[in-house]
Amino acid sequence: MRILGIDPGTRRIGYGLIEKNADLALLDYGVIEVAARHESARLKEFAEKFRELIHRSSPDLAGVEKLYFARNQKTALAVSEARGVIIHLLTEGQIPVKEYRPGDIKQTLTNYSLSDKKAVAKMVKKILRVNDLTGYDDASDALAIAITAAYYYNRFDEK
Repeated sequence: MRILGIDPGTRRIGYGLIEKNADLALLDYGVIEVAARHESARLKEFAEKFRELIHRSSPDLAGVEKLYFARNQKTALAVSEARGVIIHLLTEGQIPVKEYRPGDIKQTLTNYSLSDKKAVAKMVKKILRVNDLTGYDDASDALAIAITAAYYYNRFDEK
């Protein structure tokens, strides 16, 4: 089973693709960066790039981080719009979507819901048996979301 984790943002969307068999294996990770400044152009560019990611990765399941708390309303709205595009495209592709709060992701990986990004990234590397993850934190966060989706799928047989 191929599981795609998504960490939505306003200009950069993290993604992580893992394979779940007896163990978890890293397949791909990175970020989708959007250059457009105007809101509608940004969402259109993001949708095109995300659609290509779905086509390229062929996931069986997707995990998306929920927007749990935001200090800046403008940023929260922009992230919510990106989440809407993500969920729409995944649903359109008939890919089941599971959503997780940041604290639940941290709790799943580190057993502590207030862990920092460094602790989460360390556990991602340990679980996936990789020495290093390069690039933005958005990508390692997305892998943490994919691992969380795999964990819950395994525990509750979400099929």
